[in-house]
Amino acid sequence: MAQFLKLNQSLMISDNLKQVKSRIDSVQSRKKVELIAVSKTRSTKEIQEAVDAGQVHFGENYLQESIEKINFFKGSGLIWHFIGPIQSNKTSAIAGNFDWVHSVDRIKVATRLSDQRNPALGSLNVLIQVNVDREETKSGVDIENVGEIVSEIESLPNLSLRGFMTIPRPENSQNSFAEMKQLISKYPNLDSLSMGMSADLEIAIKNGANLVRVGTDIFGQRSYN
Repeated sequence: MAQFLKLNQSLMISDNLKQVKSRIDSVQSRKKVELIAVSKTRSTKEIQEAVDAGQVHFGENYLQESIEKINFFKGSGLIWHFIGPIQSNKTSAIAGNFDWVHSVDRIKVATRLSDQRNPALGSLNVLIQVNVDREETKSGVDIENVGEIVSEIESLPNLSLRGFMTIPRPENSQNSFAEMKQLISKYPNLDSLSMGMSADLEIAIKNGANLVRVGTDIFGQRSYN
């Protein structure tokens, strides 16, 4: 029975990935859309099952947990995205272990990431988190202040500013995504929009998202026990 359950879970993750990728492929896009499997709280076994099904990009929120996973899979060619809030005392570990950071929301954090990135690792790809709905409870830069932080980050030597990330209010995602599409159009040198999750990835892609972040629809409901 245990062996059957193990096989069943593996097939579930593989099938779920196929379904999510089919949803992505169903939307016409001028850019290649990359699926980021949000693997926070997930075991290395679950991640390995996703890897066996062809998944390469993984997103993590919790630093200590993610470092253990990154070390476990070192040499596997996986691409790791930090997508959670950034505390200043965590920037060194983030700069040394991740390929992408989606949640840069202040120049102090960007400067520390640049200073602490080993040039031998190559430039760290970063996205500015935009608080598109101007919610007091969310991190991110207000749209009217984006221009200033863009120019400052572009001057940092060990970062490659690629674009923007946002988490809109679910009931306003259509308008928020359209606003982000308009924002990135003002910066032709930037090429990445990280937005869209399980419930709204099609709308996000229609508005220019080329990085979508999906967790539950790949791995199933989380267990916090």
